[in-house]
Amino acid sequence: MTNQRTLATLSIFCLFNSALLLALPAWGQANNDSLPTEIERITTTGSRTGTDNQNAPVVISTVNGRELALVSPTHIEEVLKFIAGAQVQRGNGQEYLPALRSQVFTGAGACGGLLAAEDNIPLRAAGFCNINELFEAHSEMAARIEVLKGPGSALYGSNAVHGVINVITPDTTTGGGMTGIDVGSYGYTRYKLRAGQSYGNGGVGINTSITRDSGYRDQESVDQEKLNLRHQHSWDNLSVTSGLTYTNLDQQTAGYITGSDAYKDPDLARSNENPEAFRKASALRIWSRVQWQLDNGDTLSVTPYIRDQDMQFLMHFLPGTPLEENSQQGAGLQSLWAHHIADGLTINSGVDVEFTEGSLLQSQDAPTQGSAFLMETIPAGKHYDYTVDARLFAGFAELEWQQQKWLLSAGIRYEYMGYDYTNNMNSGRLREDGTACGMGGCRYSRPPSGDNSFTNASPKLGVTYLYSDNIRWYANYSLGYRAPQATEIYRLQRAQQVADLASEEARNIELGIKGNYPSGQYTVAVYTMNKDNFIFRDSDFFYVNDGETRHTGIELELNWQLTEQWDIAIAATAARHTYEFDRVLSDVNINGNDIDTAPRVIANARLGYQLADTARVELELNSVDDYYTDPENLHRYEGHELLNVRASWQLTPQLTVFARVNNALDSAYAERADFTSFGGDRYFPGRPRNYMLSVNYDWF
Repeated sequence: MTNQRTLATLSIFCLFNSALLLALPAWGQANNDSLPTEIERITTTGSRTGTDNQNAPVVISTVNGRELALVSPTHIEEVLKFIAGAQVQRGNGQEYLPALRSQVFTGAGACGGLLAAEDNIPLRAAGFCNINELFEAHSEMAARIEVLKGPGSALYGSNAVHGVINVITPDTTTGGGMTGIDVGSYGYTRYKLRAGQSYGNGGVGINTSITRDSGYRDQESVDQEKLNLRHQHSWDNLSVTSGLTYTNLDQQTAGYITGSDAYKDPDLARSNENPEAFRKASALRIWSRVQWQLDNGDTLSVTPYIRDQDMQFLMHFLPGTPLEENSQQGAGLQSLWAHHIADGLTINSGVDVEFTEGSLLQSQDAPTQGSAFLMETIPAGKHYDYTVDARLFAGFAELEWQQQKWLLSAGIRYEYMGYDYTNNMNSGRLREDGTACGMGGCRYSRPPSGDNSFTNASPKLGVTYLYSDNIRWYANYSLGYRAPQATEIYRLQRAQQVADLASEEARNIELGIKGNYPSGQYTVAVYTMNKDNFIFRDSDFFYVNDGETRHTGIELELNWQLTEQWDIAIAATAARHTYEFDRVLSDVNINGNDIDTAPRVIANARLGYQLADTARVELELNSVDDYYTDPENLHRYEGHELLNVRASWQLTPQLTVFARVNNALDSAYAERADFTSFGGDRYFPGRPRNYMLSVNYDWF
């Protein structure tokens, strides 16, 4: 079934692309006068300054402010599905597992597969990622969300293997504002405020939201507060923009439900097998971007920043349900010098540095429940207690040369990352009091204090050919890397005393075409990525990274104004993500198998109808193909299709009402499906049909 769907989708892509190339030039010309539309293309993710990336030999996709306002997302998953190649599987509350031109990242080695940022600053230090870290960005009240696909930019180093998700907060320093309220099913309420005041050459502003969600599952809830502050001032050739983001999450978590197709049973779907689970997290980031426009036309930008983050959460998915407490504090600096060498020739270069102190404490209050083996090997007390001082130094340069219809881009980034690790308890696989566990030893193992360092270089080469005013062909080759995370080196299990890990490396080749017309735009991309030193846990529970994976796919993004009233947006991908190394699990060699949680076909289509200048209705259909839930490819989830309906009505120039029906057909589905050898099939069930009503009041 999967092969047939994949082949069918690839055939549709090919037929569509052929028709597109033939029809769009004439269509675009015919609609030039009757259907003018403004296409937002300015992004900061590819350059650290606002620029049009249409000529760049990479794909940077955007969810714009109009789309965010219409959806009013309660979770970033609801809008990232508008990006071809992106997928987010929600857990419970604000938790999630992401994917970008990849399988859904899960299990050992998952964290750090893509870089999450807000206003171009990574949410976490490079060696201290958290798989859920995007809940620390203010995506609900963003100006836009930008997604860079693949390791195609020298601006980003470790963790940007599969790309970058960058949440851009609004510039509130220009004056005006908005206040609003969202009210939805299952006790959902969110209060919103955006306000600013300009003064001469500058301004100040605030962007904030407060969320209360009692949830539809038993004993779950989310209390969340997010705040952005902004200040800006300009002189003749100098501008300084400063920002602050604070987020706080207090969540009572509902865990997996277990049993084959359990998500189809409405009583099981609402149940909570882990009512004790919770997550508490706070994050503070402060930054200031200083930009000089030099007399010779060059631009120099320097951005210092600081981070302070704390998190506690009950690891309900592990035997003994231990408590993890982690924190990180640090400071860094980004820089960029854009120098014009000659006509058509520029160089962008800079230095990035970062210093971080991170800590992790994992402990268990009560004895483990379960088998005699689990009770003996997972004792109460502290499991891990360590601190890591990390430092990162990186330099990069990217040369751009444009000659007539050709644009050539060549760059390189060199990065050093060092860890100074201090173990604050006994080393090895012992209890906290130093005694040994029976049955072979304790599960958790702690290496002795020590140092680790990693160096990586990543070349980038891209070319764009301007076929016409409307069509651009592009190609790129790039190397991405991901240094081992601190938890992979120092949070060991069983007999492993040292994790001898190297950086993951990914070689990416990509070809594509971008079309832009007054009535719309499209992008088609074909890519293949081979990843070496893939980090995973072997059958002995050792962290190893002699794995190899392959990621190959084709993507389509289309936004088109069909008539004055009708428009359509499509984001679709057909891809295959496979293991490319020999490893026997449960008597099955997984070489050539699909990586678990990697649907081959994902598609999202939105059909909009403009009832009047002040009223709009939109239908959204989201389709997720079936996928395997284990590396052996013996268990699978059947996939799902969801229909959402949303509308907006601007009652006055200031007052707008939004209405939404999510999962309008009341389909039973799983946000996430998983399989474990000890627990069998397990799921995070999706919500049944639910509603939201929003009222926004704008002032200017």
